[in-house]
Amino acid sequence: MLQETTTAATGGNAAALKQMGVDHLLQEMLGNPGDYPVQLVVAATLIIMSVMSWYWIVVNFVKNSGLRRRGDTVTSTFWETPNAQDSIRFMEEQPKSEPFSKIALDAAQAAAHHQRHEGSRLVESLNRSEFVDRALRQAVTRESMRLESGLTVLATVGSTAPFVGLLGTVWGIYGALIKIGATGQASIDAVAGPVGEALIMTAVGLFVAIPAVLAYNFFVRSNRITNNKFDTFAHDLHDFFATGARVGEVAVKR
Repeated sequence: MLQETTTAATGGNAAALKQMGVDHLLQEMLGNPGDYPVQLVVAATLIIMSVMSWYWIVVNFVKNSGLRRRGDTVTSTFWETPNAQDSIRFMEEQPKSEPFSKIALDAAQAAAHHQRHEGSRLVESLNRSEFVDRALRQAVTRESMRLESGLTVLATVGSTAPFVGLLGTVWGIYGALIKIGATGQASIDAVAGPVGEALIMTAVGLFVAIPAVLAYNFFVRSNRITNNKFDTFAHDLHDFFATGARVGEVAVKR
């Protein structure tokens, strides 16, 4: 008799463990969607959030990798080119996604525009330094904003995905308790399976949120470094187009 009881308990525990698996949860949700409306919505939401976050992770990683690889080359080539027209032509040949060249071109266009309108109201209201400085500020702000594309999505996913998963868990436990109360069975094999399935949603929410949070922090730090390079390059461009030379160089007519 004792052996039969032990065998029954062992069989019940094994059945409960099987019900705690992800495979069993998916089978139940897809086989009986009417019994898992909230869980299905939560699962779909987490899948969409995961796809969106990984999309922006890949896009920003490729963008930042290319920026680090080309940025120093572009700026050094600009300063090392002895002829102004050649350096401007080199910047015009850069891809549209390359930000340093766009900042330099905006400064060059502002300086040329100011020079063409010498003696006009434009020159009287803004001197060359102020006009170039305004163009550089606008260019740096524009390129800095482009660096931040997708970061809002990563921050949103990282902060909300755990709570979305928790919603699925709470609702799953609520439904499990209702079923347990309706059947009147409160044994471990009756409780462990439904509760274990419900806890899977919290785990899925964390799996979605953690990569988004790590990627967000990484890209924020990377963008901070790039923005510092933008500012340094813009200051050198301002000195160059306003005075004809970088700080520490002899002024030349370009």
